[in-house]
Amino acid sequence: MESRENTRWIRIYGVITVLLIVIHFLLGLKIFDLWEEYIPFMKKLSISLFLISLIFLISKIIARLITTQSHLQGERYNLLRIIRFLATVLSLIVAAAFLFQNLYAAAVSFGLISLVIGFALQAPISSFIAWVYLIFRRSYLVGDRIQIKSFRGDVIEISYLETSILECSGDYLGNDRLSGRIIRFPNSLIMREEVINYSGPQIPFIWNETPIQVAFTSDLKFVEECLLAAAEGDFKERYQQLASSGNEQWKPAVYFRVNRFAWMEAVISYPVEPNDTTDRRNRILRYALPLLNASPDKVKFPEGTLR
Repeated sequence: MESRENTRWIRIYGVITVLLIVIHFLLGLKIFDLWEEYIPFMKKLSISLFLISLIFLISKIIARLITTQSHLQGERYNLLRIIRFLATVLSLIVAAAFLFQNLYAAAVSFGLISLVIGFALQAPISSFIAWVYLIFRRSYLVGDRIQIKSFRGDVIEISYLETSILECSGDYLGNDRLSGRIIRFPNSLIMREEVINYSGPQIPFIWNETPIQVAFTSDLKFVEECLLAAAEGDFKERYQQLASSGNEQWKPAVYFRVNRFAWMEAVISYPVEPNDTTDRRNRILRYALPLLNASPDKVKFPEGTLR
Protein backbone atom coordinates (compact mmCIF):
# COMPACT_ATOMS: atom_id res chain seq x y z
CA MET A 1 0.00 0.00 0.00
CA GLU A 2 2.75 2.43 0.97
CA SER A 3 4.74 1.50 -2.15
CA ARG A 4 1.73 2.23 -4.40
CA GLU A 5 1.24 5.59 -2.67
CA ASN A 6 4.89 6.50 -3.31
CA THR A 7 4.54 5.46 -6.97
CA ARG A 8 1.52 7.76 -7.35
CA TRP A 9 3.43 10.72 -5.91
CA ILE A 10 6.46 9.95 -8.10
CA ARG A 11 4.23 10.32 -11.16
CA ILE A 12 2.67 13.55 -9.87
CA TYR A 13 6.01 15.18 -8.99
CA GLY A 14 7.51 13.92 -12.25
CA VAL A 15 4.80 15.63 -14.30
CA ILE A 16 5.06 18.85 -12.26
CA THR A 17 8.86 18.89 -12.61
CA VAL A 18 8.71 18.52 -16.38
CA LEU A 19 6.02 21.21 -16.71
CA LEU A 20 7.98 23.69 -14.61
CA ILE A 21 11.23 23.28 -16.56
CA VAL A 22 9.28 23.61 -19.83
CA ILE A 23 7.63 26.80 -18.54
CA HIS A 24 11.05 28.16 -17.52
CA PHE A 25 12.44 27.78 -21.04
CA LEU A 26 9.22 28.99 -22.72
CA LEU A 27 9.51 32.25 -20.78
CA GLY A 28 12.67 33.00 -22.82
CA LEU A 29 10.71 33.10 -26.08
CA LYS A 30 10.13 36.44 -27.81
CA ILE A 31 6.37 36.09 -27.60
CA PHE A 32 6.61 37.05 -23.91
CA ASP A 33 8.54 40.28 -24.56
CA LEU A 34 5.42 42.27 -23.73
CA TRP A 35 5.81 41.20 -20.11
CA GLU A 36 9.54 41.84 -20.08
CA GLU A 37 9.56 43.39 -16.61
CA TYR A 38 7.94 40.30 -15.09
CA ILE A 39 10.03 37.70 -16.95
CA PRO A 40 13.03 37.63 -14.51
CA PHE A 41 10.68 37.14 -11.55
CA MET A 42 8.71 34.41 -13.35
CA LYS A 43 11.91 32.62 -14.39
CA LYS A 44 13.25 32.71 -10.85
CA LEU A 45 9.92 31.46 -9.49
CA SER A 46 9.68 28.64 -12.02
CA ILE A 47 13.24 27.43 -11.40
CA SER A 48 12.69 27.57 -7.64
CA LEU A 49 9.47 25.55 -7.89
CA PHE A 50 11.25 23.18 -10.26
CA LEU A 51 14.02 22.55 -7.72
CA ILE A 52 11.50 22.03 -4.89
CA SER A 53 9.50 19.62 -7.03
CA LEU A 54 12.71 17.80 -8.01
CA ILE A 55 13.72 17.47 -4.36
CA PHE A 56 10.39 15.88 -3.43
CA LEU A 57 10.51 13.67 -6.54
CA ILE A 58 13.91 12.32 -5.52
CA SER A 59 12.73 11.85 -1.92
CA LYS A 60 9.73 9.80 -3.10
CA ILE A 61 11.95 7.65 -5.33
CA ILE A 62 14.27 6.94 -2.40
CA ALA A 63 11.25 6.27 -0.14
CA ARG A 64 9.91 3.74 -2.64
CA LEU A 65 13.29 1.97 -2.73
CA ILE A 66 13.31 1.80 1.07
CA THR A 67 9.76 0.37 1.30
CA THR A 68 10.61 -2.36 -1.19
CA GLN A 69 13.69 -3.47 0.75
CA SER A 70 13.61 -5.93 3.65
CA HIS A 71 14.38 -3.44 6.42
CA LEU A 72 13.03 -3.91 9.92
CA GLN A 73 9.83 -1.99 10.55
CA GLY A 74 11.52 0.44 12.95
CA GLU A 75 14.52 1.04 10.68
CA ARG A 76 12.28 1.65 7.66
CA TYR A 77 10.21 4.13 9.68
CA ASN A 78 13.32 6.07 10.77
CA LEU A 79 14.80 6.18 7.25
CA LEU A 80 11.55 7.54 5.82
CA ARG A 81 11.42 10.19 8.55
CA ILE A 82 14.98 11.30 7.76
CA ILE A 83 14.21 11.56 4.04
CA ARG A 84 11.09 13.66 4.68
CA PHE A 85 13.04 15.92 7.00
CA LEU A 86 15.91 16.43 4.54
CA ALA A 87 13.47 17.11 1.70
CA THR A 88 11.72 19.76 3.81
CA VAL A 89 15.00 21.43 4.84
CA LEU A 90 16.33 21.55 1.27
CA SER A 91 13.01 22.96 0.05
CA LEU A 92 13.17 25.70 2.68
CA ILE A 93 16.69 26.58 1.55
CA VAL A 94 15.48 26.89 -2.05
CA ALA A 95 12.53 29.03 -0.89
CA ALA A 96 14.90 31.26 1.11
CA ALA A 97 17.14 31.71 -1.91
CA PHE A 98 14.07 32.81 -3.90
CA LEU A 99 12.84 35.27 -1.26
CA PHE A 100 16.24 36.87 -0.65
CA GLN A 101 18.59 38.32 -3.24
CA ASN A 102 21.62 36.42 -1.94
CA LEU A 103 22.45 33.64 0.46
CA TYR A 104 24.29 36.00 2.83
CA ALA A 105 21.13 37.97 3.51
CA ALA A 106 19.23 34.71 3.91
CA ALA A 107 21.80 33.38 6.38
CA VAL A 108 21.69 36.56 8.47
CA SER A 109 17.90 36.56 8.51
CA PHE A 110 17.74 32.88 9.46
CA GLY A 111 20.32 33.49 12.17
CA LEU A 112 18.29 36.25 13.78
CA ILE A 113 15.05 34.30 13.46
CA SER A 114 16.69 31.18 14.91
CA LEU A 115 17.96 33.16 17.89
CA VAL A 116 14.47 34.40 18.72
CA ILE A 117 12.87 31.02 18.12
CA GLY A 118 15.56 29.30 20.21
CA PHE A 119 14.52 31.25 23.30
CA ALA A 120 10.79 30.96 22.66
CA LEU A 121 10.71 27.26 21.77
CA GLN A 122 13.27 25.61 24.02
CA ALA A 123 11.11 22.58 24.82
CA PRO A 124 10.23 21.69 21.20
CA ILE A 125 13.84 22.23 20.13
CA SER A 126 15.13 19.90 22.86
CA SER A 127 12.56 17.30 21.74
CA PHE A 128 13.75 17.64 18.15
CA ILE A 129 17.38 17.18 19.22
CA ALA A 130 16.25 14.10 21.17
CA TRP A 131 14.61 12.80 17.95
CA VAL A 132 17.96 13.13 16.15
CA TYR A 133 19.56 11.26 19.06
CA LEU A 134 16.93 8.51 18.75
CA ILE A 135 17.57 8.12 15.05
CA PHE A 136 21.28 7.51 15.49
CA ARG A 137 21.36 5.90 18.95
CA ARG A 138 18.31 3.67 18.22
CA SER A 139 17.23 3.51 21.86
CA TYR A 140 13.94 2.18 20.54
CA LEU A 141 12.24 1.65 17.19
CA VAL A 142 8.63 1.51 16.04
CA GLY A 143 7.24 -1.85 17.14
CA ASP A 144 9.43 -2.13 20.26
CA ARG A 145 7.88 -2.53 23.70
CA ILE A 146 9.42 0.03 26.03
CA GLN A 147 9.05 1.51 29.49
CA ILE A 148 10.00 5.05 30.43
CA LYS A 149 9.01 6.39 33.84
CA SER A 150 5.55 4.87 34.47
CA PHE A 151 4.72 4.60 30.75
CA ARG A 152 4.87 1.12 29.22
CA GLY A 153 3.68 -0.01 25.82
CA ASP A 154 4.44 -0.65 22.15
CA VAL A 155 5.95 2.21 20.11
CA ILE A 156 3.62 3.12 17.24
CA GLU A 157 5.09 6.49 16.16
CA ILE A 158 8.27 8.51 16.65
CA SER A 159 7.58 12.00 15.36
CA TYR A 160 9.98 14.93 15.35
CA LEU A 161 8.77 16.16 18.76
CA GLU A 162 7.01 13.29 20.53
CA THR A 163 6.73 9.52 20.79
CA SER A 164 3.41 7.66 20.82
CA ILE A 165 3.02 4.26 22.45
CA LEU A 166 0.05 1.90 22.69
CA GLU A 167 -0.18 1.24 26.42
CA CYS A 168 -0.03 -2.26 27.87
CA SER A 169 -1.26 -3.14 31.38
CA GLY A 170 -2.29 0.29 32.68
CA ASP A 171 -4.80 1.19 35.36
CA TYR A 172 -7.46 -1.37 34.49
CA LEU A 173 -5.52 -4.53 33.59
CA GLY A 174 -3.58 -7.02 35.68
CA ASN A 175 -1.76 -8.53 32.69
CA ASP A 176 0.43 -7.39 29.80
CA ARG A 177 -2.31 -7.04 27.20
CA LEU A 178 -2.75 -3.78 25.32
CA SER A 179 -5.14 -1.47 27.17
CA GLY A 180 -6.22 0.46 24.06
CA ARG A 181 -4.99 3.79 25.42
CA ILE A 182 -2.37 5.83 23.54
CA ILE A 183 0.33 7.60 25.55
CA ARG A 184 2.26 10.48 24.02
CA PHE A 185 5.35 11.95 25.66
CA PRO A 186 7.97 14.48 24.43
CA ASN A 187 11.13 13.00 22.96
CA SER A 188 13.17 15.14 25.35
CA LEU A 189 12.07 12.79 28.17
CA ILE A 190 14.61 10.19 27.03
CA MET A 191 17.44 12.61 27.83
CA ARG A 192 16.33 12.75 31.50
CA GLU A 193 14.96 9.27 32.21
CA GLU A 194 16.16 5.72 31.72
CA VAL A 195 14.57 3.79 28.84
CA ILE A 196 13.81 0.09 29.26
CA ASN A 197 13.50 -1.68 25.91
CA TYR A 198 11.90 -5.13 26.07
CA SER A 199 12.40 -5.76 22.36
CA GLY A 200 15.40 -5.95 20.08
CA PRO A 201 16.82 -7.85 17.10
CA GLN A 202 19.78 -9.19 19.12
CA ILE A 203 17.69 -10.62 21.98
CA PRO A 204 14.14 -11.44 20.85
CA PHE A 205 12.99 -12.71 24.24
CA ILE A 206 12.63 -11.59 27.82
CA TRP A 207 12.38 -13.99 30.73
CA ASN A 208 9.15 -14.54 32.61
CA GLU A 209 8.11 -16.97 35.34
CA THR A 210 4.89 -18.56 36.54
CA PRO A 211 4.50 -20.08 40.04
CA ILE A 212 2.25 -23.00 40.97
CA GLN A 213 1.57 -23.84 44.61
CA VAL A 214 2.10 -27.47 45.58
CA ALA A 215 2.19 -29.33 48.86
CA PHE A 216 5.49 -30.17 50.54
CA THR A 217 4.64 -33.88 50.15
CA SER A 218 4.48 -33.65 46.34
CA ASP A 219 6.94 -35.45 44.07
CA LEU A 220 9.04 -32.41 43.15
CA LYS A 221 10.92 -34.23 40.42
CA PHE A 222 7.64 -35.15 38.70
CA VAL A 223 6.34 -31.59 39.09
CA GLU A 224 9.53 -30.25 37.49
CA GLU A 225 9.23 -32.65 34.54
CA CYS A 226 5.60 -31.65 33.89
CA LEU A 227 6.37 -27.92 33.95
CA LEU A 228 9.40 -28.33 31.70
CA ALA A 229 7.39 -30.42 29.24
CA ALA A 230 4.70 -27.74 29.12
CA ALA A 231 7.17 -24.88 28.52
CA GLU A 232 9.29 -26.77 25.99
CA GLY A 233 6.23 -28.06 24.10
CA ASP A 234 4.78 -24.60 23.73
CA PHE A 235 8.17 -23.18 22.67
CA LYS A 236 8.58 -25.81 19.95
CA GLU A 237 5.07 -25.17 18.67
CA ARG A 238 5.32 -21.38 18.58
CA TYR A 239 9.02 -20.85 17.81
CA GLN A 240 9.82 -23.80 15.58
CA GLN A 241 12.87 -22.26 13.89
CA LEU A 242 14.55 -21.31 17.17
CA ALA A 243 13.61 -24.60 18.82
CA SER A 244 15.22 -26.60 16.02
CA SER A 245 18.53 -24.74 16.50
CA GLY A 246 18.88 -26.28 19.97
CA ASN A 247 20.07 -23.02 21.54
CA GLU A 248 20.73 -23.77 25.21
CA GLN A 249 20.22 -20.19 26.35
CA TRP A 250 16.47 -20.45 25.73
CA LYS A 251 15.99 -23.62 27.79
CA PRO A 252 13.32 -23.20 30.52
CA ALA A 253 14.15 -23.97 34.15
CA VAL A 254 12.23 -24.88 37.30
CA TYR A 255 13.07 -23.90 40.84
CA PHE A 256 11.23 -24.20 44.15
CA ARG A 257 10.64 -21.66 46.87
CA VAL A 258 8.50 -21.06 49.93
CA ASN A 259 6.09 -18.14 49.59
CA ARG A 260 4.94 -15.76 52.32
CA PHE A 261 2.03 -18.05 53.21
CA ALA A 262 4.51 -20.88 53.87
CA TRP A 263 3.33 -22.88 50.85
CA MET A 264 5.75 -24.55 48.45
CA GLU A 265 5.86 -22.94 45.00
CA ALA A 266 7.13 -24.62 41.85
CA VAL A 267 8.25 -21.80 39.55
CA ILE A 268 8.74 -22.34 35.81
CA SER A 269 11.07 -19.74 34.25
CA TYR A 270 10.91 -19.44 30.45
CA PRO A 271 11.73 -17.12 27.53
CA VAL A 272 8.91 -15.22 25.88
CA GLU A 273 8.38 -12.45 23.35
CA PRO A 274 7.52 -9.18 25.13
CA ASN A 275 4.01 -9.00 23.61
CA ASP A 276 3.24 -12.68 24.28
CA THR A 277 3.73 -12.87 28.05
CA THR A 278 0.08 -13.32 29.05
CA ASP A 279 -0.79 -15.78 26.26
CA ARG A 280 2.33 -17.90 26.80
CA ARG A 281 1.63 -18.16 30.53
CA ASN A 282 -1.91 -19.31 29.77
CA ARG A 283 -0.72 -21.91 27.25
CA ILE A 284 1.82 -23.34 29.70
CA LEU A 285 -0.77 -23.59 32.48
CA ARG A 286 -3.33 -25.22 30.17
CA TYR A 287 -0.71 -27.78 29.20
CA ALA A 288 0.80 -28.39 32.66
CA LEU A 289 -2.25 -28.54 34.94
CA PRO A 290 -3.85 -31.61 33.28
CA LEU A 291 -0.51 -33.44 33.63
CA LEU A 292 -0.29 -32.54 37.31
CA ASN A 293 -3.93 -33.31 38.07
CA ALA A 294 -3.65 -36.68 36.34
CA SER A 295 -1.30 -37.95 39.07
CA PRO A 296 -2.87 -37.07 42.45
CA ASP A 297 -0.60 -39.59 44.17
CA LYS A 298 2.49 -37.61 43.05
CA VAL A 299 1.19 -34.05 43.06
CA LYS A 300 -0.73 -32.66 46.00
CA PHE A 301 -2.00 -29.12 46.14
CA PRO A 302 -2.11 -27.12 49.40
CA GLU A 303 -5.41 -26.72 51.21
CA GLY A 304 -6.60 -23.87 53.34
CA THR A 305 -7.98 -20.37 53.16
CA LEU A 306 -4.68 -18.79 52.05
CA ARG A 307 -4.24 -20.78 48.83
